[in-house]
Amino acid sequence: MSSPIVFRRIAKAEMDESIAWYENQREHLGVEFAVEIDKPLKKISQNPGQFPRLRGDVRRALLPRFPYGIHYINEVAGVVVLAVFHVKRDPQQLEER
Repeated sequence: MSSPIVFRRIAKAEMDESIAWYENQREHLGVEFAVEIDKPLKKISQNPGQFPRLRGDVRRALLPRFPYGIHYINEVAGVVVLAVFHVKRDPQQLEER
């Protein structure tokens, strides 16, 4: 059974901004990025424990084609996406989430 996925507002904003940025770089690249995000989200929904823990209960699924990770926690009600985060950004920015 699949777990529902809920995005924190900041994670949704990060994802939308990244899609827009890629779309501005090249037509349809933003759509390709969105498709690449959807692939690990489906895997996370099916089996949230399959990706490695970073710290505490926070796990990360890396996108194969783009330098981004989906940071999430698995809760009783479903999966909560904390960030769609570029791997070169300062990880300290995630500490407050």
